[in-house]
Amino acid sequence: MASGEDAGPGGVLARLLVRSRAAGPADLPALIGQAARELGADGAWVFLADVQQRYLVPLPGPENGHPDVVDIEGTLGGRAYRLQQTQLSSGSPAVGWFPLVDGVERIGVLRVEGGAWGRDTADRCETLAALVALMVVSKSTYSDVIIGVGRRRPMSLQAEMLWAFLPPRTIGTRHVTSSAVLEPAYDVGGDAFDHSVAGGRLHVSVFDAMGHDLASGGASSVALAACRSTRRSGGGLADIVQAIDRTLVQWIPDRLLTAVVADLDTETGELTWVNCGHPPPLLIRDGRVVTDALQRRAELPLGLGFHERGAQPVHRARLQPGDRLLVYTDGVTEARSRSGEFFGELRLADTLMQHMAGGDPAPEALRRLIHALVTHQDHDLRDDATILLAEWHPQRPGE
Repeated sequence: MASGEDAGPGGVLARLLVRSRAAGPADLPALIGQAARELGADGAWVFLADVQQRYLVPLPGPENGHPDVVDIEGTLGGRAYRLQQTQLSSGSPAVGWFPLVDGVERIGVLRVEGGAWGRDTADRCETLAALVALMVVSKSTYSDVIIGVGRRRPMSLQAEMLWAFLPPRTIGTRHVTSSAVLEPAYDVGGDAFDHSVAGGRLHVSVFDAMGHDLASGGASSVALAACRSTRRSGGGLADIVQAIDRTLVQWIPDRLLTAVVADLDTETGELTWVNCGHPPPLLIRDGRVVTDALQRRAELPLGLGFHERGAQPVHRARLQPGDRLLVYTDGVTEARSRSGEFFGELRLADTLMQHMAGGDPAPEALRRLIHALVTHQDHDLRDDATILLAEWHPQRPGE
């Protein structure tokens, strides 16, 4: 461990934070490595997940030594990412893999070499990883270097536009978690999702625009913007639907869009939603789908001008603690194998519940589910596929 003024772990992390303020993204690996050495390790390397969550890719830097890309499946580093749990090895050199998590959104792992893995050392490295995650997210808002690490090939123009609008894949609080996945990541056309937490309410939206081109991406981007603008101005679900419909008719005519927009009261479990031409959401309770629990008459798709002319019916249901809400686009259930077999609603629910029953957290269960879907269609999705899973897990009194 380093000696001298402010040589303790708190001083090391404080100096790292100060140094990072004026550092560029390419400077982060050297600063993080220096901090790890001051904490008694031999070095540290930042790995970020690629956009499809298949690989952990090292953040480039002059001191990185060009470490190899790490598979998320079948590796200790991948296990740290998948389960969001520290993984330690006692080999030579001793290596620790520490999850990088922003809130509840996993972004990668920190690889630390040379530690003698007592509880104090592991705790210090976990604190270092928490600070590194915040630094990476902060720099990524203006850094093509960090964004580029997560890409294995170029994105289409419509995909670039949509990803710029999308929120983090996973958000949550002590009461609720929402996680989403989207494919084909590099060529998505008209699917999009949104979720936010504010004032004791979780809002979720899933959109599916007609077509698979730039206009489709534009329609979904406009829907996201109209949804957020209305929601942040105090509008309710019916107001959101009318705003999207009105905006599409005015600015992107002849482009239809289906949607589910929903709110969940995180105190009471009351779910309210509007369905505009979209597959009905699924309610998962005690490891099984509650048949037709959220089956309601769907309204017409957005973009026809129909929703501008009157109030929309808002459906209601009461969730129980532990319930999960699954919203998806038809590109999921209608994905076909080479033999023509649909992926289907039953396979969708069974695959998800199998992984969650095995102990996978929601983001990992969705990652595995979307990979199973891509494999089912022989890695050639012909339509966008989006899945959003929201779980209500209120705290018990006194917790």
